[in-house]
Amino acid sequence: MSFLPTLKQLQYLTALHIHGHFGRAAEACFVTQSTLSAGLRELEALLGTQLVERSQRVVHFTPIGERVVAKAYEVLREAEGLAGLTRATDNPLSSDLRLGVIPTIAPFLLPRALPRVRADWPELRLYLREDMSGIACEALARGTLDAVLLALPWDCGMVDTMTLFDDAFSLVFHPGDMIDPPPTVRPDAISESHLLLLEDGHCLKDQALAACSRPELRADPAARGTSLVTLVQMVAGRLGQTLLPQMAIDAGILAGSGLIARPLAGGAARTIALAWRQGSPRAAEFRLLGASLLAGFTQKP
Repeated sequence: MSFLPTLKQLQYLTALHIHGHFGRAAEACFVTQSTLSAGLRELEALLGTQLVERSQRVVHFTPIGERVVAKAYEVLREAEGLAGLTRATDNPLSSDLRLGVIPTIAPFLLPRALPRVRADWPELRLYLREDMSGIACEALARGTLDAVLLALPWDCGMVDTMTLFDDAFSLVFHPGDMIDPPPTVRPDAISESHLLLLEDGHCLKDQALAACSRPELRADPAARGTSLVTLVQMVAGRLGQTLLPQMAIDAGILAGSGLIARPLAGGAARTIALAWRQGSPRAAEFRLLGASLLAGFTQKP
């Protein structure tokens, strides 16, 4: 009779792969470091091969360890799907849900939307994680996130999506940089030499340029912001102009700055959407969550 790895052992293995540190992996699994280490040693003994190279400071997965952990992610996703088959139907949004949110959405949408989600689904235990789009989509594929709130277009892999709303872009500038500004700004009037954008890794940068049909625009790499708040400070300091989404402007990101915002002509916008793995048994739950997020965000105070 052959013995199979346990789900707990696979959870230990994937946690170590994600965190790259035994102590942090143990904390994520709510066990002691010695318990996690013992579980991994048992898994290696069961499989008859070394999965992890251990040292005092660095954790390295062996080549076979990388293959095993990739399969472990798949097994855990399938096990979770099995557990969710009846739960999603009988009592939706009544258990844990791990939601990833990108930084250019989280601080502007969540404060308005979460009270409605809590009111609609009081039994839901929502765990939020803020990450850039690429990292969040990778976590979704691995099964460490259940859904991701992101902006499209973005290649998030094999996912289904629920579109929530379009989020228009505006050009933001110092009043001294444009005398008698028009009600809307033509995208072809944006000066590349004065444009400030987010640093690489933020999907908003490429989405803004694509939405206004100016993908050729490039900002000075030495003058890129790490956040929308930083971009506002840079514009206020007369370093240039930037493109901001409407949800950030509505949330008051320009308050007290003295800056001017003008929408782009042609309705340039990004699309806010909720994404989850294709074929998830919780798809109906995610659509309910999306409906609550949208209702909470759009309702008047």
